[in-house]
Order: sequence, then structure tokens, then C-alpha cells
Amino acid sequence: MDSMKSSKRVLDPIDRVSEVLFGLIMVLSFTGSLSVATAGRDDVRVMLVGALGCNLAWGIIDGVFYLMGCLADKGRGLATLRAVRGSKSSREATRLIADAIPTVVASVLRQEEFETLHQRLQQLPEPPARAYLRRDDWLGATGVAVLVFFSTIPVALPFLFMQHAGPALRVSNAVAIAMLFFCGFAFGRMTGRRPVRIGIAMVLLGAVLVALTVALGG
Repeated sequence: MDSMKSSKRVLDPIDRVSEVLFGLIMVLSFTGSLSVATAGRDDVRVMLVGALGCNLAWGIIDGVFYLMGCLADKGRGLATLRAVRGSKSSREATRLIADAIPTVVASVLRQEEFETLHQRLQQLPEPPARAYLRRDDWLGATGVAVLVFFSTIPVALPFLFMQHAGPALRVSNAVAIAMLFFCGFAFGRMTGRRPVRIGIAMVLLGAVLVALTVALGG
């Protein structure tokens, strides 16, 4: 039923930035492990296949996790609706509704408004027995997989078009730094922080995460 839609948009901006950042960290863990002093074309090819294959696999896995999250959200919504409809008192219904909505919203609602919500929820048709995934959920999962995979492409392109591994790695790192910065810049704007400062912090965080990933063999 329409009232049981997932609370998520189809890949909201925070999701997009997070998925691109995840894909970047994954591909940088491959490019960062490449030895430019000894790497030949075969080494570069193996690295590219590994990076693309890994990000494709993790994109699919992340998409599955996204669907699981959507299903869990819908399941919680159904459980809350049933509990509110079956509540024995207005006080219990108020508590359940307050727990289900953002705290800042609950804090400004008056008791009569909670009671109105309770009455309107009581008037809804009988909810389905279980939660189901909708078309938007599948689109969101596909978007997750696509973003994780295609975030690999700009970082990998220099190795496809440049003959020598050293210059290709420098260009690839420059592209990755720019992408990390813009991810941080976008995140800063969405969270009300200073975009340039968050962009620089994202570059530094990316460098630390890549170093840890490479050091731990990942």
C-alpha cells in the first residue's frame, strides 16, 4: 500500500556521495599498490581488471544491502502501524508515534495533534501482512551498483590511454584527489558545513583510508 513506502528517496544526495566515495576508496587501493618502477603493461592490465571486477562485485553487494535496508524500513513501518492501531490508550499511541517520527517534529506536536494522527492511522485500510519491495527500491539498488562501479572509470582511464605506468598513476591520483574533493565539497554543502574545508578533509580521509586498506592487504 502507498502508506508503506520506504522513507528513502531513490538515492538521495548523501547516498550518492557515499557510494562514489566508497568506489573511489576501492579503486585507489588497487592503484596505490601498483609499483611504477617495475610495472609493465601486463601488471597494469591485471590491476585494472582487479579494480573493475572488485568494484562491480561490491557494487552488486552494496545494492543488495540497500534492498535489505529498504525492506527493514518498510517492516518497521508496518510493525509501528500495527502497534499504533492496536494500542490500548492514547498515551501508548502517542509514545509509539513520537518514537516513529523525528524528535524535533515530535517535540512541537501537541497532544491533540498526536490524537488526530492516531485517529487517521486507525482509519487507514488494513496493512499488508508483510513488507514488499517497490520499483523505486530496485531502482535505488541499481543506482548504488552503478555509482560504485562507474566511480572506478575516471581513475582507471589514464592507465588505458597512457603508455607508461608512472605518468598514468600521477594523472590517476590527480583525478582521484579532485573527485574526493568534490565529494567532500558536496557533502559540506548538504550538511551546512564549510564546503572547501570538508573537501580538503575528504581528500585527507581518503588518503588515510587507502593507506590502511593497502597496508592491511585489502
